[in-house]
Amino acid sequence: MKLLHFADLHLDTLFGWATRPQARARRHALRATLQRICHLAVEQQVDALTCGGDLYEQERFTPDTAEFLRTTFAEIAPLPVYLAPGNHDWFGPKSLYRQVAWSPNVHIFDTDELQPITLADGLTLWGAAHGAPANTRGFLDGFRVDRGGVHLGLFHGSAQGDLAIQHTDKVPHAPFRADQIRRSGLHHALLGHFHHPVDAPDHTYPGNPDPLTFGESWPGEAVLVTIAGDGAITRQRLPTATSTVADIDVDITGVTHAGQARQKVLDALTDLCGYVRVTLHGALGPDVDLRAADIDAARPANLEALVTRFGALTVALTDDYEQLTTEATVRGQFVRDVLADDTLDDDQRHRVLLTGLRALDGRTGELEVH
Repeated sequence: MKLLHFADLHLDTLFGWATRPQARARRHALRATLQRICHLAVEQQVDALTCGGDLYEQERFTPDTAEFLRTTFAEIAPLPVYLAPGNHDWFGPKSLYRQVAWSPNVHIFDTDELQPITLADGLTLWGAAHGAPANTRGFLDGFRVDRGGVHLGLFHGSAQGDLAIQHTDKVPHAPFRADQIRRSGLHHALLGHFHHPVDAPDHTYPGNPDPLTFGESWPGEAVLVTIAGDGAITRQRLPTATSTVADIDVDITGVTHAGQARQKVLDALTDLCGYVRVTLHGALGPDVDLRAADIDAARPANLEALVTRFGALTVALTDDYEQLTTEATVRGQFVRDVLADDTLDDDQRHRVLLTGLRALDGRTGELEVH
């Protein structure tokens, strides 16, 4: 028996970092990824396609998304599709899952108790759904299989205490401990919720199949799961992502004007594609008027989006203030006043001058003065 398992696609997600056209393009890319997953299921001749929740986002889905899902799964009929709603696509009165006239090959688990589906003689799939966006109890609490054979779990939940994921900041929806899987009589659990892939002995998190944010170092994948007659599991990860997202650091130490900084960024982007976030760091001259929006606007044609942020950027100190004292301007008066202030030591004086001069030039809040 072979299954293709995925989770956490998050159709219609907001993509708050992006412009409206970029966010729309990213949402279309997620749809293309689901189509790729379905094509993989057919190509691999699996016996069923399973989803561990967060297929879409309940608060943002559109009628168009509902029709897209209906037709996409209908196109692979009669291949069975088993969906276990998560905390983002929870099964409720206004759920997309209730509004669609699904093709007969689609089965949606709709209760918060694990329910059985017979996949083959001696092989049972137990699935459950979140019925609310939060506070779902652990599906394995008090659960025990009631029949013989091989048993698989399919749900959206938070493994607790696993070394591979214990540092995550994800909220523990439907929490469970790994040892509950075997104690419940399940041979393996196919899960969703954690976006970082995990291949644990008794459970699998496929990870999100297409990038959702910057900083994700793992490839987008679905998991081909083969179940032997004795319940032994083998797994093969298959690439699914239709998007490329990258994070890079660029050192702009020594630049003396904004054009030099932009050029350093462009040089670093030559061999990249897709969506790129650039983090700038280094020490630069005090006169550099550096703005993230200006660099983003210089996006080269090989990228779909460029997002610039400031990391550990510092402003180099200078002693060349005397010439400013001759100006008959607000800036000149400011410099004269600071230089005449005997309560400041040299380091404080430099910091006040640099901060004040940048403020007078309208360049506040972007660079740290060191």
